[in-house]
Amino acid sequence: MKKIGFLSFGHWTPSPQSQTQSAADALLQSIDLAVEAERLGMDGAYFRVHHFARQLASPFPLLAAVGARTKKIEIGTAVIDMRYENPHYMAEDVGAADLIAGGRLQLGISRGSPEQVIDGWRYFGHRPAKDEDDAGMGRRHAEEFLELLRGKGFARPNPRPMFPNPPGLLRLEPFSEGLRDRIWWGAASNETAVWAARRGMNLQSSTLKFDETGEPFHIQQAAQISAFRAAWKESGHARTPRVSVSRSIFALIDERDRAYFGRGRQEDDKVGYIDGSTRAIFGRSYAAEPYVLIEQLRKDEAIAEADTLLLTVPNQLGVAYNAHVMEAILTTVAPALGWR
Repeated sequence: MKKIGFLSFGHWTPSPQSQTQSAADALLQSIDLAVEAERLGMDGAYFRVHHFARQLASPFPLLAAVGARTKKIEIGTAVIDMRYENPHYMAEDVGAADLIAGGRLQLGISRGSPEQVIDGWRYFGHRPAKDEDDAGMGRRHAEEFLELLRGKGFARPNPRPMFPNPPGLLRLEPFSEGLRDRIWWGAASNETAVWAARRGMNLQSSTLKFDETGEPFHIQQAAQISAFRAAWKESGHARTPRVSVSRSIFALIDERDRAYFGRGRQEDDKVGYIDGSTRAIFGRSYAAEPYVLIEQLRKDEAIAEADTLLLTVPNQLGVAYNAHVMEAILTTVAPALGWR
């Protein structure tokens, strides 16, 4: 069995070809898509976070709204760039959103990816410490955030408070019990996957990772998952971790599918450079008739290793079409592969 969710970047553009022509369209349709996904039996609704772009950005109002409109589906991010985050304010926001959702948040965080502007986190008031780069700052923010989610008091109370305090040092409120175990780290390398395991975070691995061996993407990703699980075991954590991978997968069922995805398929991995210097490998997309997809996906070693699969969706094609995309995978592909 495998959990299957969708991952939306929440693009919008003022174009006649787009179903999301404004930020309001992208946000409101994201809520509607999560409702549809729950109706179809999907397990998760996940959203990407990008700043300074016509995409979803501040995630917590959206997560809270989805939580209020749904009952069972997991609600998450993949991922929040921790270089931009104030860990204390974020802990309050995520606690509130998780309580609204009844403890269904699965929050993906990371050190971030290349952004739309140079050092965008500086505009948010953040600076790396001495002898620290921006990636180190993102990891430091993540560790501070994780500590806050333990719910331990750390702030000395005012002896003359406006409202009565419980005894001892105070923690941030609202606090959501169990959320600390539902934090995921988006790792682009084997090293950071191991780093996440040692800190008790689940693993999110996307369609991009550093090209560390020259092997096909799915083989490198499977090796990353293996390294993560080995480090988790060595660390002695009590619970079993979760691992997700993301893929673009489209079953060609009707003429719309063939028109959108039947031509110009990306059937091979691609290699490029992040920030002009780091060699990275980008995983292939899948678009074919269901019987072909089934055989192709059987060979994807990373999907086989993961317990959760996030399907990237073309949100600008609208809620109805994306519901069709998800339903096609659930009914024509997932059962044959033992995911359902």
